[in-house]
Amino acid sequence: MNLKNNFFITNYAKIYPYVRPYLFRAVLAILITLPLGAMDAVIAWVLKPYMDVVMIEKSAKATSLLPLLVIVFSFAQSMLNYAATYLNTWVGQKITMDLKKNLFKKMMRCDATFFDKTTSGDVMFRFNQDADLACSGLLSNLKLFTTRLFSSISLILVLIYNSWQLSIIAIFILFGALFPLTKVRKKIKGIMDKTVFSGARVMTHYNEAFTGNRVVSSFNLYDYQFNRFNETLRSVFKLGMNMTKKTGILTPMMHFIISIGIAGVIWLGSYLITNNQLTPGGFVSFITALLMLYHPIKSIGSNFTSVQMSLMAMERVFSLLEEKPRVYNADNAVKINGINKDILFENVWFEYEPNRPVLKGINLDVKKGQTIAFVGNSGGGKSTMVNLLPRFYDVKQGAVKIDGNDIRNIDIDSLRSQIAIVFQDNVLFAGTIRENILLGKENATDEEVRNAVHNACLDEFIGSLPLGLDTEIGERGTKLSGGQKQRVAIARAFLKNAPVVILDEATSALDNKSEEIVQQAIYNLMADRTVFVIAHRLSTVKNADCIVVIDHGEIKEQGTHEELLARENSVYAALYKTQLK
Repeated sequence: MNLKNNFFITNYAKIYPYVRPYLFRAVLAILITLPLGAMDAVIAWVLKPYMDVVMIEKSAKATSLLPLLVIVFSFAQSMLNYAATYLNTWVGQKITMDLKKNLFKKMMRCDATFFDKTTSGDVMFRFNQDADLACSGLLSNLKLFTTRLFSSISLILVLIYNSWQLSIIAIFILFGALFPLTKVRKKIKGIMDKTVFSGARVMTHYNEAFTGNRVVSSFNLYDYQFNRFNETLRSVFKLGMNMTKKTGILTPMMHFIISIGIAGVIWLGSYLITNNQLTPGGFVSFITALLMLYHPIKSIGSNFTSVQMSLMAMERVFSLLEEKPRVYNADNAVKINGINKDILFENVWFEYEPNRPVLKGINLDVKKGQTIAFVGNSGGGKSTMVNLLPRFYDVKQGAVKIDGNDIRNIDIDSLRSQIAIVFQDNVLFAGTIRENILLGKENATDEEVRNAVHNACLDEFIGSLPLGLDTEIGERGTKLSGGQKQRVAIARAFLKNAPVVILDEATSALDNKSEEIVQQAIYNLMADRTVFVIAHRLSTVKNADCIVVIDHGEIKEQGTHEELLARENSVYAALYKTQLK
């Protein structure tokens, strides 16, 4: 029980900073529940004088006053209940908004390894739905708890007021009915974790069906995708039924235990009435208070699972917020403004999986203004090389240095502001062409945008659009061709005007005509910058200052196009001749 209390207190202590800005309304919502709960006892209490005076003594003195009192208190209780619900919802939604903002910031700062190992469904669940589940249960459960607490205290006082003998039985049975709840949490925690995982897999199926709709259609994968989805739903169903097996017995068990208590009260109450130790009015009042006390207890088993889900969602949310990324700023990280001398890869080792190195002792010195091309067979480590420079990953051994500074000691934002990247598959965001280009520099002038468009060879295309730069491009730029998306990405890189440019197979997915236009835009982008090029087509890197051949994580040879072709048994020459054929 102590561990459970610590768990409860710890999580509510963590959520307190989110409650603090709305503390007045939150406290007001809780204070409203005090009379709201206490008013439950009024109806039970008034039955004693009503029964004894009206029903037994046949007096009409209370026939008008007591019903009126019940109406007044019920109306007040209804209004307080509405006010408490409104305030709890308002505070809960505000807390959820703030929590989601921090979770979104956290997700933006997650390192590449996190996204490599996490599905889109997991992201939706962990960063969005867990926040909803945690916050929706937070104040509503607190409201329920405080309302029931003060209702129970008030009703127990009514029980004791009417008969202390009967109260002993009632309270003993009450604790007996609640005891099973203390044993359930450990049994269902594992099932809840698996349920969340399965729910995330369902979301992943939806996302894959949406983003891969053309692949599904072109390969007639309808049955295949449906069968995978159906299998996931079956696992969710099994987990749900397993949860019901563990928790479904709670409500019937509580109902049975409480029925024993009510039977015992009726038996002892009958004895007390016949011996004139309890009035009939007192007995009716007692039974009414007892039923009002037991009724929410009987149904608490049904709510217990949702309460536990909220608490565990809260635990997952805060473990996520407290999780430290693998790539982070050093304590005294320095800021840089450009590159003055060189970029050095010094005995660099790297691995994605333990004991499976992808790069093995790489040494490479890139002078300012040079264009370096990485070539080699797929999986050799070319993309990994350039991914280390903006610290998408950190090296396992060795160091990557800029002007002698280990990039792990450079402020991450400062480091990445010096690097512009054009990927093979560039992500464009829903919005207009202008908005996507301005991501390179949000406060760019119209002249700067026009210059970027011109250098990216977009003039003709933009001019053909009725709305020009303000044309909507759809989610992920679906309304644009591959070449058009690449040129928008290049325009974005132009606007960033970073001294280092990384071109990660920027033309490999294009047809010859599109490649020719994009290649011209790339040549414009490369001017007067330090450039790293990953190229599948070797014809595009002939003019590089240095071509580095990487195979199985090692540099096999390096030099200019002419030097490598002239070298005996050259790996590059073999690759180049194979492509020419």
